[in-house]
This record gives sequence, structure tokens and C-alpha cells, in this order.
Amino acid sequence: MKNALKIVILVISLLSISCKEEKKERTTITKPEIKRNAPKEIAYTFQKSEEWLKSEGTNTKALDLVLAINRVDAVNLKKLDSILVPTDFSGDLEYYMPFPLEVAVLNDVNKIILFSYATQAFATYEYGILTHSGPSSMGRAKDKTPTGLFFTNWKAEETISTFNDEWKLKWNFNIENKLGIGFHEYELPGYPASHSCLRLLEKDAKMLYEFADQWELENAEKVRLKGTPVIVFGSYDFKNPKIWNTLPQDAKALSISEVELETTLSPFLPSILKEQTKREKK
Repeated sequence: MKNALKIVILVISLLSISCKEEKKERTTITKPEIKRNAPKEIAYTFQKSEEWLKSEGTNTKALDLVLAINRVDAVNLKKLDSILVPTDFSGDLEYYMPFPLEVAVLNDVNKIILFSYATQAFATYEYGILTHSGPSSMGRAKDKTPTGLFFTNWKAEETISTFNDEWKLKWNFNIENKLGIGFHEYELPGYPASHSCLRLLEKDAKMLYEFADQWELENAEKVRLKGTPVIVFGSYDFKNPKIWNTLPQDAKALSISEVELETTLSPFLPSILKEQTKREKK
């Protein structure tokens, strides 16, 4: 009888250990492993747009960098007289954008999208690792993009603007349903020009369209699960010249430190992790 009891206890113990290991395995975080090429130096100069396009415009990587640095699309790049050009094109795009490559305070957040108003740029992080970055054109002075924490809700490959029914918005992902604010592909002229939405280059809009999650509704009036967190932060100085035009004098003029981001993001983390837990338990 005693031997039988010992066997039962042993089996229960093994099952308990197995369950604990299974639970531990389910909650294991796998951080993205990204190999990046850093440039030898980060410095910038002004060049004539027409001349640069003639000599380097067919170089896809160089063109992508120049578009991002100047916060423009290809059509508007041709309209500029002078453009910012890096002296070294060997690095990956993320090294020329303002966001840090890692943010420890986001280590437990599976994915998040950040928009910096001051630098007109966006970034995605997965478990604290920067995975994508690029330029944006946010709300103009009289139609500022609201700041704070949002969650993606519904999306559409193409929809019509609520501001002007002649505007077609491609790869649109709404983040504020009542105000009709979202991110989507649209013209990037090199300054904040939108009517409060978050404009993106087409390739970036497509990427975020696939990256973010839609909400899940319980019924027409109630949201069961929110989508991917989006934080819009900072403010743009509309009275002074574009801050990226100071890059030739100070290559780090736009840089956002990890400490700055921690201060900005920390107040929102409890809400973000609460919603993330809900999604994981569905």
C-alpha cells in the first residue's frame, strides 16, 4: 500500500513539473534577431536635388535613405531644390532614423508602433527591439494629430477620407474611430501636411497594415479585444525651419534617447500590458 502511495505521489509530482515546464514554455519571449549594417559615419550635406537624382537616383537603397531623411516621397523629392544626403550610404535605414535600436522598458511588449511628432518619423518595436522605421507626415498646424495612447481598430486596403470624399486612402489602419484618424499611404511633402492622420510612404503603409492587429468586437457597441498599441508623442515646432535641416551641423539633432522614450512610454505600459494579456488569453 505504501509503495502504491509513493508511486501516485511521484506521478503527481512529475505531472506538476511537466505543467510548470509547459507553462514556462508558453510564456517564453523570443526576441527578434536582426543583423544590421552600421555606417562608418553618420554625417550629412546638402546637394542639388536634380544633380543628385541624375547621378544616384537609380540606386534603390540610396534613394530610400534620401526619401526617409527628407521626409518626402519620390514625386516631392523632385520638387525640392536642395536635399539632405548622407555622406555614407553603407548603413541600414534605422541608423539614419531617430529611434534607438533597443528600448528595455518595452521588453515585455510583443509589438508596438511609435510616432514621433517632433521628428516626423515612426518606429515599430517587438519585445524592445526596433524592427522597422521610416518617415511620416503628420497633422499640420491647424489640424494637429492628437497625442497619447491609441490602439489599432479596423483597416481597409483602400477607403475614402472623411475630410474630403475625393481623397483615396490606401492601406489605411484606423487608430481613433470617432475622430477618423489613422495611418495610411499618402503624399509626403517634407513637412507636416495632413489633416490629423499619419501619412506614410507606400512600402511603410503596407508593412504596418500587415504588422498591426485589428480589434475584435463583441457587438456593435462593445470592443472585446483592442488592436496593437500606437503611441503618438511629442510636438512639432511649426514656427521654425525643419529640424532635419540642422543635420549637417549636428548629425544627432533628431536622435531620441532610450531614456527619453522610457519617460514617454512608462505611463502607458500598464494599459498596454493589460490589453496584451487579454489578447494572449483569447
